[in-house]
Amino acid sequence: MSPLDAKSPPAARASLREAAGLEKRGLGAPPVLKGQDGEGSVQVHQDNSMKIEGAKVFAVYGKGGIGKSTTSSNLSAAFSKLGKRVLQIGCDPKHDSTFTLTGQLQPTVIDILKDVDFHAEELRPEDFVAEGFNGVKCIEAGGPPAGTGCGGYVVGQTVKLLKQHHLLEDTDVVLFDVLGDVVCGGFAAPLQHADRAVIVTANDFDSIYAMNRIIAAVQAKSANYKVRLAGCVANRSKDTDEVDRFCDEVGFKRIAHMPDYDAIRRSRLKKKTLFEMPDEEDIVMARKEYVRLAEAMFNGTEAMTPKPLEDRDIFELLGFD
Repeated sequence: MSPLDAKSPPAARASLREAAGLEKRGLGAPPVLKGQDGEGSVQVHQDNSMKIEGAKVFAVYGKGGIGKSTTSSNLSAAFSKLGKRVLQIGCDPKHDSTFTLTGQLQPTVIDILKDVDFHAEELRPEDFVAEGFNGVKCIEAGGPPAGTGCGGYVVGQTVKLLKQHHLLEDTDVVLFDVLGDVVCGGFAAPLQHADRAVIVTANDFDSIYAMNRIIAAVQAKSANYKVRLAGCVANRSKDTDEVDRFCDEVGFKRIAHMPDYDAIRRSRLKKKTLFEMPDEEDIVMARKEYVRLAEAMFNGTEAMTPKPLEDRDIFELLGFD
């Protein structure tokens, strides 16, 4: 009997039909649907065999264009400088998460699977994992073409491949660099694996408004998963007064500050992390902050439980007379 009946939300029934179709094509078993984690949504519970064990798992979030990939790649480099074995997984169809680590755009898992007609058993680790700066392992999960499917499925298949090839057994840190769309399955999927979620923001209304909504999304998932919020990184911001005012209001914490250094922009153009750039003063300072943040995250951050604001309230909090 189907776990969902005719009274279930239409989205839930559609998800089940899609999953059943995937199973028939040999692309994975249907998820177990066990209730709601938010009004109108269905919580898809993770298969226990897909749990990432042994490594510390972080997921980096933030609105589109805020600098998640820059933050993620430099964090991965910083973890590697601390002697950690690092795996970074880009979770965006643009597949541009890891190019500063590897010096080039990497093919996506979904494209590689298409090349072998989704016969994953034909793949070798070197087909979908690239080694980047200081030994950081890099994977671009990618995603389906716009409007044709769910990025959450691609994240799941990526973790499945990693498990099948035992690539997580020699890893200390797994870092998911997640796309910015709060309502997307690709956004939610890494939360099934992460220990801590970090939000990249800036000292402006749009970034903080998006952060408030991301907090609400992560909090909803934390009801059924181990993931907890670690705090936020103020990125490309001379000041942090608005970020700090928001954090004080909702019970959140800024755990790092990355000023608007032009060297960070230049590092992206040169396809390098800051750790491969010349020892200029601002670059040295930025590296130090990334290493400090990586050390703090690895040693364990407080599990934050902020109370996100209603849209109208955050508009009033950050508005000007």
